[in-house]
Amino acid sequence: MSSETPPSEVPSTSGMAKKIGLLVVVAAIIVVAYTQFGDLLSLENLAKQESELRAFQADHPVLVYGAAFAVYVAVAGLSLPGAAVLTLVYGWYFGLARGLVLVSFASTAGATVAFLLSRFLFRDSIQQRFGSRLENFNQSLEKEGPFFLFTLRLIPAVPFFVINAVMGLTPIRTRTFWWVSQLGMLAGTIVYVYAGSSVPNLQTLAEKGIGAVFTPRQLSQIVSAFVLLGLFPLIVRYAMKFLHRDKTEPVLDNHSQ
Repeated sequence: MSSETPPSEVPSTSGMAKKIGLLVVVAAIIVVAYTQFGDLLSLENLAKQESELRAFQADHPVLVYGAAFAVYVAVAGLSLPGAAVLTLVYGWYFGLARGLVLVSFASTAGATVAFLLSRFLFRDSIQQRFGSRLENFNQSLEKEGPFFLFTLRLIPAVPFFVINAVMGLTPIRTRTFWWVSQLGMLAGTIVYVYAGSSVPNLQTLAEKGIGAVFTPRQLSQIVSAFVLLGLFPLIVRYAMKFLHRDKTEPVLDNHSQ
């Protein structure tokens, strides 16, 4: 009996050390990013270097696209604020089509990184502590997870980083999280990249943000459309269940007779 205890404790201690080490590395990267690059990547600072940015893009297109992708993945993956601003800037810098492709894949990659970080760091602890209470919740997510995730991705009121972190604690598969996020975030990405590509210069973007393109009324309509679009799959799902139940009940009654 005593020989079984040490092997179970060693992996646990080693796993905890890895998690603490990763958490320290992530915290250090966040601190460095804020202190060293926070002002550098601000809209006001970028607006002052607008002509230099255009010239650098023309001289080093591959480097610019690679760096832009890496920066976006880092911001989204580490749940740093500024992803929405980056989307507007990329729309202005790369245009609608190229900006949309870049932001769509970079934001999904960053979201998946944040999802995996949350899963690796916190999921085991949450499941060990609340596993019995979460059993029904986990079973529901295994069946309905893609619908819930798609809905959440379309509702702007639910923060991007919260969805990534919470979904990392659930049993949803990484591949499912990736492709549902890729589709679910596409509509919002189109709106933001279009807004960025429509402003004449970065100074206007710095002063007015997305309001430089859309009026408050138009923004309200867009948000409402996203909510309805996100709820639509769930409404259809529950409607199909309701109709299916109504069809099966008479069949059971006939058999019972």
